[in-house]
Amino acid sequence: MSWFALGSYRSGTSDRPVLLVEPGMFDLQQLAQLASRPAVATAAAAGLARVMESWPALEADIVALAKRAETERDGLAPTPDASRFAAPYRPARIFAAASNYIEHANEMGTVLAGKADSAPYMFIKASSSVIGPGEAIVLPPMAERIDWEVELAAVIGRGGRHIPVAQALEHVAGYTVFNDISARDLTRRNDFPFKFDWFQGKSFDTFGPLVPWIVPASVVGDPQKLQLNLTLNGKTMQDDTAGNMIFNVAEQISYLSSILALNPGDVIATGTPNGVGLGYGIFLKAGDTVSASIEHIGTLTNPVVASPQSDLKSILIPKTGART
Repeated sequence: MSWFALGSYRSGTSDRPVLLVEPGMFDLQQLAQLASRPAVATAAAAGLARVMESWPALEADIVALAKRAETERDGLAPTPDASRFAAPYRPARIFAAASNYIEHANEMGTVLAGKADSAPYMFIKASSSVIGPGEAIVLPPMAERIDWEVELAAVIGRGGRHIPVAQALEHVAGYTVFNDISARDLTRRNDFPFKFDWFQGKSFDTFGPLVPWIVPASVVGDPQKLQLNLTLNGKTMQDDTAGNMIFNVAEQISYLSSILALNPGDVIATGTPNGVGLGYGIFLKAGDTVSASIEHIGTLTNPVVASPQSDLKSILIPKTGART
């Protein structure tokens, strides 16, 4: 069928799941109730996170709802407040891949072992960093090198442990766009023998912009064929294909599941291509606008603002490097 996605829109003080089809957007709970799909209605009432956690049981019903919304408009009313998109949901866990494109590793000055002698380098990013479209990326007062990273994010729909690479994509519910904002000057420290501080450099509030919808894997097709793009104030900074990943989506899923059980709703940000600010010697500043896009999924645009506490420089965070 044609393109469709599951997202969230803000209604008053709460976020409600929505089904997006071309050319409309429908409240998922109301649509499911009209179509007598009680399982979807119940999950939607609890939020999009619950829908994604129940994806294997709900997928067939949601595909049927999308087809109805696309072809049978009688009795269906588009959501009235379509302008208030929100982040789709706050994932319990966000896994992210570092230096997963050769050209990006080169621009960062990172020397990698050959793929046959290596494995994905993964870290966990705080879910509290997630923001939606139009929400501001806030520059921490103690950092000076705030950078962007457009990334394809896979949303797990079926959990598992020790997942074979050949079966890994069967565990993906859908894909979205993630911008892994990073404080380059806070990812290294000299006050401890442990040189890297990924938590500090990656997990500030607002450092995880996320496109407000998830496009099902069945709609996206081969994720390695997707084109990634990022612009800063309208100028293209990143433009590459997911096919240039060192470890593809399936390999990352398999690797993570060899360490822990993946759960429905987990998000895996699969790495960024070259063109980050460090490579240009340019970093985000207040007043900038950054837009991250992936074909067949969508575009995420966020303004950049200074912290309201921008005069506070008192937090002691040694800064010795910028390579991540």
